[in-house]
Amino acid sequence: MSVKSAATTFALRAPEFDLLGTDGRRHSLASSRGPKGLLVMFICNHCPYVKEVRERLVRDCGELAGYGIGSVAIMSNDPSDYPEDSFDNMKKIAAQFRYPFPYLLDETQDVAKAYGAVCTPDFFGYDAALGLQYRGRFDASGRQAAPGARRELFEAMVQIARTGRGPSDQTASIGCSIKWKGD
Repeated sequence: MSVKSAATTFALRAPEFDLLGTDGRRHSLASSRGPKGLLVMFICNHCPYVKEVRERLVRDCGELAGYGIGSVAIMSNDPSDYPEDSFDNMKKIAAQFRYPFPYLLDETQDVAKAYGAVCTPDFFGYDAALGLQYRGRFDASGRQAAPGARRELFEAMVQIARTGRGPSDQTASIGCSIKWKGD
């Protein structure tokens, strides 16, 4: 079952995946989820929107683990035009920022298409049964931090962990478009 919005169509249940991580291991939907839910993030290395929230993502995902929320980041860009997004550079960034979540390469871009991801960063928050509860932004930041911005993504995922339901008000994420092969 899918929801249709002006921007995209996306699945209400988390699609399966099995992708290679920067740690050299394969990661799946089952291995990534936590007992209270899962945060799936589509990110990359070159996007200024991702760069702006990267350190706060590390903080928030580390804290969310304490609430029983698993987190996983997926890079779906075609690195042929954006070498900064290569797998070798993904490894460097994951190590440099000490990502507390698997950072996975979606080389075929099939996973991004299955989720309906359209930009980096793009966030999908799932409950314990892997039903979609949040499809929104990190916070009000764009290319620069918004001082005093609410931790919208973090608060939504904590709410999901506690109640199984996401917030009724959600603001779509903004960022760089996913760099699709052949575009």
